[in-house]
Amino acid sequence: MKKSISIALLFFASLTTYAQEVKKEEAKKELQGHTDINKFSQMYAEMATPNMFRTASGAPGPAYYQQQADYKINLELDDKLSKIYGSETVTYYNNSPESLDYLWVQLDQNIARKDSQTPLIDNETMPTATSPENFAKNYMGNGFDGGFNLEYVRDEKGNAMKYTINHTMMRIDLPKSLKKGEKVVFSIKWWYNVNNYMKDGGNGRSGYELFPDGNKLYVIAQFYPRMCVYNDVEGWQNMQFWGRSEFALVFGNYDVKITVPADHILDGTGVLQNRNEVYTPEQVKRWQLAENSFEKPVIIVTQEEATAAEKGFSNAKKTWHLKAENVRDFAFSTSRKFILDAMAVKVGNNKPMAISMYPKEANPLWENLSTLAVAHTLRTYSKYTFDYPYPKAISVSAEDQGMEYPMICWNYGRPDDKGVVSDRTKYGMLGVIIHEVGHNFFPMIVNSDERQWTWMDEGLNTFLEYLTEQEFDKNFPANRGPAKTIVPYMKGNQQFLEPIMSHGDVIYNFGSNAYGKPATGLNILRETIMGHELFDHAFKTYANRWKFKHPTPEDFFRTMEDASAVDLDWFWKGWFYSTDVVDLGIKNVKQYYITEDPTKEATASFNRRGRKISDSGPMLYIVNSDSPDLKPEAKTALENEKVVALKDYLSKNFTAEEKAALKNPKYFYEVEFEKPGSLMMPIIVQLIYEDGTAEIQKFPVQIWRRNNSTVKRVFATEKKVVKLQLDPKLETADIDVTNNTWPKEAVVDKFEQIEKK
Repeated sequence: MKKSISIALLFFASLTTYAQEVKKEEAKKELQGHTDINKFSQMYAEMATPNMFRTASGAPGPAYYQQQADYKINLELDDKLSKIYGSETVTYYNNSPESLDYLWVQLDQNIARKDSQTPLIDNETMPTATSPENFAKNYMGNGFDGGFNLEYVRDEKGNAMKYTINHTMMRIDLPKSLKKGEKVVFSIKWWYNVNNYMKDGGNGRSGYELFPDGNKLYVIAQFYPRMCVYNDVEGWQNMQFWGRSEFALVFGNYDVKITVPADHILDGTGVLQNRNEVYTPEQVKRWQLAENSFEKPVIIVTQEEATAAEKGFSNAKKTWHLKAENVRDFAFSTSRKFILDAMAVKVGNNKPMAISMYPKEANPLWENLSTLAVAHTLRTYSKYTFDYPYPKAISVSAEDQGMEYPMICWNYGRPDDKGVVSDRTKYGMLGVIIHEVGHNFFPMIVNSDERQWTWMDEGLNTFLEYLTEQEFDKNFPANRGPAKTIVPYMKGNQQFLEPIMSHGDVIYNFGSNAYGKPATGLNILRETIMGHELFDHAFKTYANRWKFKHPTPEDFFRTMEDASAVDLDWFWKGWFYSTDVVDLGIKNVKQYYITEDPTKEATASFNRRGRKISDSGPMLYIVNSDSPDLKPEAKTALENEKVVALKDYLSKNFTAEEKAALKNPKYFYEVEFEKPGSLMMPIIVQLIYEDGTAEIQKFPVQIWRRNNSTVKRVFATEKKVVKLQLDPKLETADIDVTNNTWPKEAVVDKFEQIEKK
């Protein structure tokens, strides 16, 4: 017996010791610290340190610089063989504080070379079925033979310069260092085969469209070796061009002469220098009329003239001479099929020309809408940024295209074979014209680095495209911009989501990530978080600070806060630097009544909760209507509003006028909001009353500053609330609306419906 007792005592002691050790370990854990995990912490770790080049306010600093590259280009298009022959003289100015031992030049056409690495970087599987055309192209043909063929690279005196080609980049070694303030002049001669972009692929942004009668419509870009950017952020921006992430380019002046068949109509970046030589006298007169036509376009080259030219295939040649100042690139389009119309646009003190070039296959759609859309885009974008500074903006009809360059862009959208224009075709064409013309502002003027930060041009531009579409037609069917349109993407498989702040070449859902999500984020900032006045001023400040300069993401983020006094670090971190999602919900609702004479049970309930009951005078008791301690007779008394002491208090302390101005709340609701999602948003809640009326109350995002999971708010109302609805206008990109109502109800997932559409 004694032995058994000893064992039992020892066992009890061991349990006690174990419990003490557990408590010690728990105490240690409680004492351990942690890093700053608050969602409102500032972004010092994520953003580059401000300096003399780029300030903490987001503006260019006193030491800011940028390089300049001027081009003189002579070009000839062989229409029969689809070849381009060119030579250029480049004058490169080193404005940086550093000396340069070599220059980097972009050779974008090289992605179409036979030995290109671009086709080798994508996953490839064997299809279970394919068309004969695709089979022959992929497995039987030799492929398109594209890419630059360089004949020479020479210095100003005609001496050969040493150069090394690495895929789409070429390094030119300088015989001596190029110091600050110096310039170097060199020349390059080349030729290449122009691709049928609808068949051969290659550089799909450029090439020609082949028509059944043998005519070609050329949209020509990336046709010349172009200088890389050298700046304070990365030095040389010489990332390879793999075909998706676009371009980082230097501002400069262009003097370009382009020789094409004599029956072609051509236009491109810059101001035409020899209109009288390339237009007929009648076309010159029409152009002069268009320069003073602000209401509707004037047809410069008629459909009849274009149809006649289509049949000629002239062997004669004609040279078009264009000059452009302070642009980052040059592109042009040419064809004997072109109809051309134009009108002037009033933008501040400027009068740029809105121009469209299109084949007869695009009519009547293009003649009726294209140039008007160009003009509307220039006016609307100018309102939100700066007055459009360039002399013109051209929209070119090119099937299966949507691409932009300074003053010119290619856009899809034509009637079908029977001449029918569906709403899908009409609005698709209008949307792409607005988007591509809008790129004149971002990135052609606000010159961000597209190779690294796709969203800085595509996202900002898509946001302005949305505003412009709504001003063009209030019922415009926008598929990017409103918060609800991005929800299907954001609620997708996290394995295939990347932060917006990702390089374009690694993104799975490129359109949603680089276009839709940043555009939606800016729309949420404007509509829900900042408001139109603060947002518009800050956005315009950014555009004006960085027009004709090279901004970074930090410059944008800092300027938006600097010009608005709105702390947005929490938003940039969540929306741009992570794949966090928004999910707010209503967790619990308690209804309360007011009484001055609660039951003993109710009073006891208050005491149990640790609330002090005053002995100094009449007291109002706030009682949960669902409390089991509240007797039926007391509940009836509350509903009959027997609050005599409150009336006495008001009679003694308020005049009749003051009492008349007071609210008269009869119903009280303590609402607990939860945040299952990791991304914060303001709380927007709609109160729907018994009589069918409703009101919306909004709480700023800072309501989550101390508790990132749940918060509570009390609503005191004169009318009975029958329903609470979170985010009633779907403006926060909440991925789960099934927890957004009280009382809980079956909610149709509107976002799944959107996704199916």
